[in-house]
Amino acid sequence: MSAASSAIASPMLFDPAHLDRADTLVRATPFHFLVARDQLPQAAAAEFDRDFPKYSSAGFFPYEEKDCGPSMNALIRQLTDPAVASAVGARLGIDHLGEYPTLITLCRYLNKRHGTIHTDSRSKVATALLYLAPSWPDTSEGCLRFLNRIDDIDDLAAPEIRPLYGNFVVFRRADNSFHGHLPHEGERRVIQIAWLTSEDEKLRKTQRGKLSRVFKKLFGSLDRKFGAGRDKNAAHKD
Repeated sequence: MSAASSAIASPMLFDPAHLDRADTLVRATPFHFLVARDQLPQAAAAEFDRDFPKYSSAGFFPYEEKDCGPSMNALIRQLTDPAVASAVGARLGIDHLGEYPTLITLCRYLNKRHGTIHTDSRSKVATALLYLAPSWPDTSEGCLRFLNRIDDIDDLAAPEIRPLYGNFVVFRRADNSFHGHLPHEGERRVIQIAWLTSEDEKLRKTQRGKLSRVFKKLFGSLDRKFGAGRDKNAAHKD
């Protein structure tokens, strides 16, 4: 059995105990967030690369098992395990996070419309992002920033996070949980885990995401054109 196959067969692709590493950053101000590095086994990288959805459009789309290969499906099952929610909730000051409905969305590509400064909607209790890019150019474009203000992408609350393989960030949604990134167009693989306030919100977001996928297949060029000239400090309230 190869090293990669052994990694996939392992019961732990994402182990919440690794969040206790000494280099994990946990902050409560200006809002609760966590930044952890190297949270995935390097031996599984090739399998995840093979099994990530082959979306042709930019943006986040609701997870569907049929879109993914076996290693990606196994990883997502582990990410939605109550043990992960408990570990995240303990670090963000959220009791019983695992009791909230979980929505998984995945993104393969971005266009320059994405990344405007926002807080996330009130329907989200917390949001996590697990990045899968094997490498990243020497640029800040597309690198997540937690911010102190809604009108200044350069007013960082912590060092920006490059979307590299195994980097994991999570934050508790608040009225000031400002985040975003500089405009970027191209591949940027990420899994998003959102803990939501209700099953109705999960259904609504899932339906909206599926409609968005259809729209972007038909009108993707307009979507790229719409965002091409956006200001780096562009923001929207959720």
